[in-house]
Amino acid sequence: MTPGGVVTGSYREFVLEQLGRVADGIRGRGMFGGVGIYAGDLFFALIGGDTLYLKVDDSNRADFEQAGMGPFRPFGEGGEVMQYYEVPADVLEEPDRLRHWVGKAIGVAKRAKSAKGAKPAKKKPAATKKRRGR
Repeated sequence: MTPGGVVTGSYREFVLEQLGRVADGIRGRGMFGGVGIYAGDLFFALIGGDTLYLKVDDSNRADFEQAGMGPFRPFGEGGEVMQYYEVPADVLEEPDRLRHWVGKAIGVAKRAKSAKGAKPAKKKPAATKKRRGR
């Protein structure tokens, strides 16, 4: 999960501090050499190779693309694209702008979690009649 190398402790600390200023319940959890970032129980961001990525969907992807930012690719340029995009460095350093971007990413995570919980119920198999012996 870490193209570009392992997450340094100082970068992890800096990002968690910045995020903690703009959202409640921020915590980081190490995963595969990177860091998963949660707001409460919502996984909305990650750090890979000392780069912060926020969760995206159609509601906020254009913000990242307009800023020239690309998606997180855990296995390098030719690999799979995840629904997390790199955060511009200047956004990370400006609390008002960061609050807006983080709020959108948390909204994406909330919708994704709700969609997961709204899976259609499994159909019960049709009842079978018992056959009586002769």
